[in-house]
Amino acid sequence: MTSALPRPDITPVSAPYWNALTEGRLTYQSCACGHRWLPPRADCPNCLGQQWTWQTAAGGATLVSWVVFHTPPSDAFDGLTPYNVAVVQLDEGPRMITNIDDAPDGKGLRIGQRLTLAIHREDDLAIARFRKATP
Repeated sequence: MTSALPRPDITPVSAPYWNALTEGRLTYQSCACGHRWLPPRADCPNCLGQQWTWQTAAGGATLVSWVVFHTPPSDAFDGLTPYNVAVVQLDEGPRMITNIDDAPDGKGLRIGQRLTLAIHREDDLAIARFRKATP
């Protein structure tokens, strides 16, 4: 069965990110200037340089913020509410937008909470999500 959810636009710049997720790794870009970022882009958002490489994240992150959707934003999301959309900061520095899979309704989440990577497969696509870290 194929999902009706929106799919990412996989470009030559972002393909290594998506391929790494398929292999079970979360990657981010790191520039010669020291800046690290997500989502993928051709130029460093700090110095606009193109001297960057892909790095693999260890899988730890901190919760920065989140919101819980109780009403589907479109028909594609019918039956999926409630769900959260979160901003997390990887231990390596980059921030990313994701979901916390073990708290769809937001219960038990708090700013600064430790999280661990949980890669999920949705149809033929691997998605980086997170879950609450166990103490």
